[in-house]
Amino acid sequence: MYLLKIDMIIVAVLSVSGLAKSKAVPLMALLLKGGWIMLPILVLSILATYAIIERWIVLRKSSQVPQKWLDAVIAKTLVGDMSGVKMLCERERYAIANIIKGGIEASDKPMETIERVVEDAGQIEVYKLENNLALLGTIAGVAPMLGFLGTVTGMIQAFMTMSQETNQISPKLLSGGIYEAMVTTAAGLVVGIIAHLGYNYLLARIQKTTHQIEHAANQFIAIMRDRPGVAQHDEANEA
Repeated sequence: MYLLKIDMIIVAVLSVSGLAKSKAVPLMALLLKGGWIMLPILVLSILATYAIIERWIVLRKSSQVPQKWLDAVIAKTLVGDMSGVKMLCERERYAIANIIKGGIEASDKPMETIERVVEDAGQIEVYKLENNLALLGTIAGVAPMLGFLGTVTGMIQAFMTMSQETNQISPKLLSGGIYEAMVTTAAGLVVGIIAHLGYNYLLARIQKTTHQIEHAANQFIAIMRDRPGVAQHDEANEA
């Protein structure tokens, strides 16, 4: 008896597949057949799209370190024009501009203090770059699990329908549960794959931007050490 029912399920799946090939189903209608599980998957897809686009825009702006602007900062720092450097930093929205601005505001202090301020400012900027990245990583893991949950609920629905049917089981009766199982699995995997790819891409961009920021910050610290009066200032503090 059980073997007969299993054979019927296989026939039902094949029949539904044949119907799908013979008659194209609109995408929206197909997604609606996924049941209530599609709602959280849809929310996750919107959040993933927002996180990827928002981080890409932020990284595109923050990762810029124009050499012409950096040369102007270095030139003004070498001649001791701290107010000019601060103005250059305030006019731009680069991550390195915020870091250098923090160092300029502490320019009257010993080099150890300036280095610590620059390091702290750099950590803050890196933290800003990583914003929403954890959300994307969570979506990459949760979306496929929601899809598999839809698979379980869909198969439960199909078996419940089969158990309640006293007459011959038709493929049409089982198609609702099978649709829910297959559609939610596919939707969850698609959202999870997109989120995972976006997470890895953004992580690589953040690591590259972090190296660029560190390099520019080290250049700034080296220039600060070479500016006039620093050695005398440090010696006076040590005395």
